[in-house]
Amino acid sequence: MNRSFFLILCTVAWMSCAAQENKFIDENISFAKTQSLQILKVSPDVTQYPRTTDKSGAIKYTDMYDWTSGFFAGNLWYLFDYSKDEYWKKEAVQWTESLESLKNFTKHHDLGFMMYCSYGNAYRLTHNAQYKEVLIKSAESLCTRFNPKTACIKSWNYRRSLDRKSEWFYPVIIDNMMNLELLFFASKESGNPKYKNIAITHAETTLKNHFRPDFSTYHVVNYDTITGAVLNRGAAQGYTDASTWARGQAWAIYGFTMVYRETKKTEFLNAAMKAADFYLNSKNLPNDLVPYWDLNVTDSTFKPAWKNISKQSLLQRDASAAAIISSALFELCQYAGDKGISYKKAAKTILESLSKSYRYSPGSNSFFLLKHNVGSFPNNDEIDVPLIYADYYYLEALLRFKSLSKN
Repeated sequence: MNRSFFLILCTVAWMSCAAQENKFIDENISFAKTQSLQILKVSPDVTQYPRTTDKSGAIKYTDMYDWTSGFFAGNLWYLFDYSKDEYWKKEAVQWTESLESLKNFTKHHDLGFMMYCSYGNAYRLTHNAQYKEVLIKSAESLCTRFNPKTACIKSWNYRRSLDRKSEWFYPVIIDNMMNLELLFFASKESGNPKYKNIAITHAETTLKNHFRPDFSTYHVVNYDTITGAVLNRGAAQGYTDASTWARGQAWAIYGFTMVYRETKKTEFLNAAMKAADFYLNSKNLPNDLVPYWDLNVTDSTFKPAWKNISKQSLLQRDASAAAIISSALFELCQYAGDKGISYKKAAKTILESLSKSYRYSPGSNSFFLLKHNVGSFPNNDEIDVPLIYADYYYLEALLRFKSLSKN
């Protein structure tokens, strides 16, 4: 076979593969449009934000102060990003601008989720200067929860551990890594390095204290507010303090990948890769790469301290964790050198699994996208239900896959 003919065959094969990938993405985005149109039809109040379904199967809404309030607007921005259809932009603007007063909110750490998934996407796609100012003010509000003594941003206010044995006066959760993107944005757009410096400091502290030696994650680290020392580590949504809550591992992979993108510091890239490797190599990970809600829940050597108040089986999958990890791996694969190929393959496998076996039928289940999600099993809350953030990261993974397919 001569070289020219071989190149032609390779080109034809590549074009065929790209066509199949585009068809896959188009079909899933079309499904998301159909579902989202129906949510909009039954949700006239833009101050009530879809989160999940209630026991009757109807949409369960939240107010703006819930950590999930920005995700539905983010979904609409992603549909506009993909389609360039002004209808989605018009709807996204309404749902986004209804959140503006949150720019002054300081009562928990989730402003990154609430404002960057909504206003962040809005600014990325419109370059509206007003949106930029809202984001910078939101970053300023988030920074009020930073304590130089602990060198990290306080996640929650006071609460007790699941076993009620520990009091958490300065709890920091691995989820908090996701809020740092808002701070990096604020420094880039304002020229003020304060926000970036706080983000880097928080990431460094999290790298030091939230990982076990094998790069599995603790969910919660509780700090002494006077000395800054770690008082204890545990779980609020995982199976046990010693186990690995699947969505927590997902936040770590995504968060440290993003921080590497913003800093180019190799310690953050190494953390993202080691966290990803722990997940992908877990002996308890099902073949479709969609995890149980905790990576150790199938292991009889782990014994939870909390009482199982749920009548449902412990063996629940969490599609939300898988969607987050798929999206993260589509970015991480671009930074990971030789390992990038395996990360992209895993991201694609997860995305295909979600699309084949975890999608609702069109028109069903109050028009969310993904089924088999778990919010908080230990609290018997949102078990095997749709969750708006699962849909958000699923859409993000589809768009990231689309972007990579062009290259």
